[in-house]
Amino acid sequence: MPLFEKIEAFKNVDPALQWAIFIVASLIVIVALFSLVISIWLSIKYVVYNRTMNKAGINGEQTARKILDKHGLEHIKVSVVGSLMFGNSYSHFFKKVRLRRWTVKKNSISSMAMGAQKSSLAILDKEGDKDMKTRIILTPFIYFGPLMFLPIIIIGVLLDIILFQFSGVVSVVAAVLGLSFYVASFIMSLMVLKTEVKAQNRALEILEKDNLATSEEREMMKSLFKLYNIQYVNDLILEFLELILRVLMIFAKAQNSSSSSSNN
Repeated sequence: MPLFEKIEAFKNVDPALQWAIFIVASLIVIVALFSLVISIWLSIKYVVYNRTMNKAGINGEQTARKILDKHGLEHIKVSVVGSLMFGNSYSHFFKKVRLRRWTVKKNSISSMAMGAQKSSLAILDKEGDKDMKTRIILTPFIYFGPLMFLPIIIIGVLLDIILFQFSGVVSVVAAVLGLSFYVASFIMSLMVLKTEVKAQNRALEILEKDNLATSEEREMMKSLFKLYNIQYVNDLILEFLELILRVLMIFAKAQNSSSSSSNN
């Protein structure tokens, strides 16, 4: 491939592999640009809605507490955190609804939306929702599955080089195995999104039924939820493409090293 002709690292790499790297890298650029647009749009909407006070005059923490108590979930704590990792989440294991500090205390549309949606996850948990049950059981695998991806690939390539002078067989088997772990985790992450969407719809229903939010406020929340969902899927796709690119680069490096050794 002309694009890689002058790059030493790709000098002895198969043209098909070069094309694969080029295509995946191009997709990453496209998806990353789309992600940037969505991220900016989401940030703008979030800030605007976080400055728009709700008619009920209650903040995210109060919203969550009201909903939880009304549905017999007094034992679920509402925790205020500043962490990006644990902000705006529901934990089945710790029996907590976690809300970010910089929005939870505001009587805003954003704050109410987050409080209502995360407490609705606790309601789905209590009701024994099938998707929520599956999410809880598979949560450890969702987070740790992708961590097994690259180590398996690297081990496979090393074994291929040491034992078979990079025949490609062991590397392909390792790639398929590692990819299967990640694909399984990817599918499970989509299941997480499914429960999040269920909770979003339940939150909007509760806010309407309890007269906590007007129809206009609920439409604002709906648009906010939609952008969150798009960004979530977009991030999953981007992460998946980046991992594929890493695997292709590992193969390219191994192939180039093996060819160089053979020539010497």
